[in-house]
Amino acid sequence: MVAATILVVDDERNILASVSRALGLEGYEVEVAGSAEIALEKLGKQSFDAILLDVQLPGIDGLAMLDELRKREIVAPVIMMSGHATIEVAMEATRRGADDFIEKPIGSDRLVLSLKRSLELRELQQENRELRRRYGPGESLLGRSGSMGKLREQIELAARSTAPVLILGERGTGKELVAAAIHGGSARANGPFEKLNCAAVPEGLIESELFGHEAGAFTGATKQRRGKFERADGGTLFLDEVGDMPPQMQAKLLRVLQEGEVERVGAGSIVKVDVRVVAATNKSLEAEIDAGRFRADLLDRLNVVPLRVPALAERSGDIPLLAAHFLGLACEAHDRPGKQITPGAMQVLEAYRYPGNVRELRNLVERLVILTPGEIITEAEARALLPVHSAEASGRYFRPETPLREMLETAERDLIRRALELREGHVTKTATDLGLERSHLYKKMRALGIRKPGSE
Repeated sequence: MVAATILVVDDERNILASVSRALGLEGYEVEVAGSAEIALEKLGKQSFDAILLDVQLPGIDGLAMLDELRKREIVAPVIMMSGHATIEVAMEATRRGADDFIEKPIGSDRLVLSLKRSLELRELQQENRELRRRYGPGESLLGRSGSMGKLREQIELAARSTAPVLILGERGTGKELVAAAIHGGSARANGPFEKLNCAAVPEGLIESELFGHEAGAFTGATKQRRGKFERADGGTLFLDEVGDMPPQMQAKLLRVLQEGEVERVGAGSIVKVDVRVVAATNKSLEAEIDAGRFRADLLDRLNVVPLRVPALAERSGDIPLLAAHFLGLACEAHDRPGKQITPGAMQVLEAYRYPGNVRELRNLVERLVILTPGEIITEAEARALLPVHSAEASGRYFRPETPLREMLETAERDLIRRALELREGHVTKTATDLGLERSHLYKKMRALGIRKPGSE
């Protein structure tokens, strides 16, 4: 693997030397520049994977250089550094596009962790731009977790066939988007993609919705109407919440799947159809069969190619990318350009468990965009707008495919922040509560990037 190249911009030689040494030990290739002018000259000749940039520089200062980087459309993540900057400066740097802000003296662990996360996030963004190009805007298909990679592979394989597909998954995981991706990747992509939510249609109308009806077939049927199956001819029909289909309709659906023909309500003739059925449910159909509410032979027919959409809790490492994606969509939809989520606020979003999955994350980000007055969404604002059951959820720190050290850091960061909030930011009292020396607590706070409550 090629080592990432980092450009360090600072007018203090000892900072350049110490940062270069720390990053070199981690396997990074490092270039240094003593001013913004020298850095911009280097950037004109080669690209860098990340930039560490001091705020106070002779000539062009760090914030002005940050603006110049954006004008040149340099997409490398930028981490700002300063030993004297105020909270206002840090927030301004974030608003202008900085990925993180580190206070001097710089701890090597804090620096390496920030750089690692910034590089990983930028890599995820690049990868998911490609995924959006391939699969369309479906946010449930974004992500780099192993479970999402496996799902995308299964979608590609399923799309090549014409067999029925059964998509399983909790509410809000994006089952409809998976169905759309299967259709879009299939030989039927130029054909129709029809959808029916079986739980949303009254029981007395679902037969007409699926199979159509003739004029006069029942009260209110003033003219002939084609059903979903006829409209989906040559394409795909997505049956969402198929576990809620009335029992008497299940037998008729099974016949269509077996024979490839439908009979409109009130008609005496049949219509041949060529439709691929993709069904979805958040229920256990085996349990529904045991309860006598679902036909075993229909499940056999639908479950030729089973796909499972992972819950968001199983791929929590994708939350920052999804949140950033939703932030952009919400800002555009509600005319709130330039809003940013602070690292502390993002950590709050990462710690929540999301029983409503991706849909709930999207709603939460949109709520933050609408209800926060400033351009910066802070940790306190994120905590205030989380659902009431978030305290229990945020105490579950396990994340699949995450190193133990990162999970422990997340837990320690959250516990220290909660202790500080309880003591209204009083460090000495917090240190006593936690059984730590005051200096030791300060050291931990710096290493974990924790500020006193209200200082963000």
